[in-house]
Amino acid sequence: MNFIEKLKILPGAIHILIKKIKREFAFTASFNRPDQIFIGKSTCICAYSFLNAGSGKISIGENCHIDRNVILSCNNGNIEIGNHCSFNPFCVIYGGLKIGNDVRIATGTVIVPFNHGFKDKEVKICDHSLESKGVIIENNCWIGANVTILDGVTIGEGSVIGAGSVVTKSIPSFSVVVGNPAKVIKER
Repeated sequence: MNFIEKLKILPGAIHILIKKIKREFAFTASFNRPDQIFIGKSTCICAYSFLNAGSGKISIGENCHIDRNVILSCNNGNIEIGNHCSFNPFCVIYGGLKIGNDVRIATGTVIVPFNHGFKDKEVKICDHSLESKGVIIENNCWIGANVTILDGVTIGEGSVIGAGSVVTKSIPSFSVVVGNPAKVIKER
């Protein structure tokens, strides 16, 4: 192919390149209060994810991966995430949470480190204040798909939470738990 023939295909090649660039960068993550969001070196925040510092702070360690459509929202406290952690798509994570290093969180997990007050029958539930003890997930844990973790829970180091579990109580280190409510079925 001579030089003139190469020039004829150049506009098409440029068009394809621009189209590819537009597709790659057209959809990005969203940040609310980015001055309160701290992201470590080599951490990836994928498209469609939403990081909302709200009235708190979000701190994500180094070499983490936040996949598409993940929501991190500090509605009721800070979110601290250690190094080498990953969140698969469609996780919803609220403030009042501390996650150690090397934690894997599978698709669809919801972590809610607070609860609505509801003791006074004369007050509408939406008018009660939030109560929060917080959630701690220690190092080297694996949280399966579609797990729900509720307020006041500590998940011990090296634990595995089976898919679909609802964690309402703290889990000892190196435990495997499943069910609703989640129960220890064996040790690792």
